[in-house]
Amino acid sequence: MPNYSYTCRQCNQRFTETLSYEDYERAEVRCPHCGSDQIQRLIGRVRFARSGESRLDNLSDPAALEGIEDDPRAMARMLRQMGSEMGEEARPEFDEVVNRLEAGQSPEEIEKDLPELGEGMGDF
Repeated sequence: MPNYSYTCRQCNQRFTETLSYEDYERAEVRCPHCGSDQIQRLIGRVRFARSGESRLDNLSDPAALEGIEDDPRAMARMLRQMGSEMGEEARPEFDEVVNRLEAGQSPEEIEKDLPELGEGMGDF
């Protein structure tokens, strides 16, 4: 069943209600904090289903590769985009590396500081 998010205009608390599609039109939703019926539905993020091929097409832009050999920040941007396009939860080590690249640290410096990262590179 879908979850619907609301905010109470009386006490300004946010809450979520789980309602069937049929109940959504008929249910009288009240704030669980103060009991008020002065509520407003919140609209969450919209997601689009995309194929893996479509995601890879977004990554194939040659302009996205400009500067990654010489600029750690450009490499970090590309890695962030890859992570976003793939839509999977990255391991904390991935974020650690990208944060260091964004700070301007070179891949060689990162590898020297974190040699254990190279052991499981296929697991990202």
